[in-house]
Amino acid sequence: MLRYLFVDMNAFFASVEQQDFPNLRGRPVAIAALDAPTTSCIAASYEAKRFGVKTGTPVWEAKKLCPEIVIRKGRHERYVDVHHELVRAVGLCVPVTRVMSIDEMACRLIGVEQRPDKATAIARQIKDTIRRKFDHLTCSIGVGPNVMLAKMAGDMMKPDGLTLLPTEDLPKRLPSLKLQDFPGIGPRMERRLMAQGVTSVRHLLALSPAQMCHVWGSRVHGWRWWYLLRGEDVPEKPTKRRTVGHSHVLPPELRTDRGSKAVLAKLTHKVAARLRRMNYWAGGIVVGVSYVGGGSWYEATSVAHCQDTLTVLRAADSLWVRRPHGRPLKVSITLTDLVPARSATPSLFDHDRRLVDLCHIIDRLNRVFGPNTVYFGSVFGAGDTAPMRIPFNAIPTADPAVHGSFRGRYGAVFA
Repeated sequence: MLRYLFVDMNAFFASVEQQDFPNLRGRPVAIAALDAPTTSCIAASYEAKRFGVKTGTPVWEAKKLCPEIVIRKGRHERYVDVHHELVRAVGLCVPVTRVMSIDEMACRLIGVEQRPDKATAIARQIKDTIRRKFDHLTCSIGVGPNVMLAKMAGDMMKPDGLTLLPTEDLPKRLPSLKLQDFPGIGPRMERRLMAQGVTSVRHLLALSPAQMCHVWGSRVHGWRWWYLLRGEDVPEKPTKRRTVGHSHVLPPELRTDRGSKAVLAKLTHKVAARLRRMNYWAGGIVVGVSYVGGGSWYEATSVAHCQDTLTVLRAADSLWVRRPHGRPLKVSITLTDLVPARSATPSLFDHDRRLVDLCHIIDRLNRVFGPNTVYFGSVFGAGDTAPMRIPFNAIPTADPAVHGSFRGRYGAVFA
């Protein structure tokens, strides 16, 4: 049985850079927030991967592993634009059922599309359609009985591969894999499995449903994995949004108390605007700082559920003054205890209600007239820092109310 086709773009961020700048093709390329030794690579081209450069490799180490490497500052707005074009391109061949991440999507196959020859033809059509639009972008495609196994099939042949993994082939093909080849089994989960005597995929497949529930510590997850490993299509359980946050590694010139506070203020503006866009309210705030040379600090506070920027700024400031002294390397802010707007109880005070209304007006002005038309003065001085970032499991919208640089050259400023 073949129910899903999974499209995984190869070395996506780096390939987009090589697509837009042909002089980078064939050369080792890494993407980072900025070209500073203390930051890390967020993506690498296959030419760079051959030298051992991968996601998470510090820039200084990448240059040591590959002296010829080109470090490019991430252009996340561009990656999002290309992502949407790719979704449309795949949609011309087969409907896209789920966008899994910035570079992954799953497509449900129905009727004759589930035949191996027809699924193969659709996969090749997708590859040709993408190649006609972006001559340097390639994808690996896996076809399997459920989304997890289709994704694993795509991982079996990279780059630019095409692999079918029908249900009847699972007993002979899965045992040859490693435990960490399965999405959801990382180093920590592998250690947990090892402690339970599950040292190979063959052992994992031999577990009964009851043993699977014991290993996972959950009846829901245990039964889910038991069915998925046998090719069943198990629907995803809806997830609940619990937190929203932003963090940023500071460029060298802003690794001061004043510079780091300005960047934190910008992150606070972004996360509050994002909260409103999601139509949630927050009841907790966590501020964090990592320091040059090691060490970090985090502190949290509770607030009456809110979604306006000024309340979040004031709470963040009350935490900021408690931080230990040191040269800051990274700052972060996270909003916790989220509740949907329909479940939130707005303040009874007119002043608080007007703050919420004011922030929604600011968002609308920035959407209509462009980023930073109106902003609070505490963000002044953050420059182009903390641009859009792309999380692994979501596609950000280039919303002018959330993203943009704060230069202070024009626009209205609220002190």
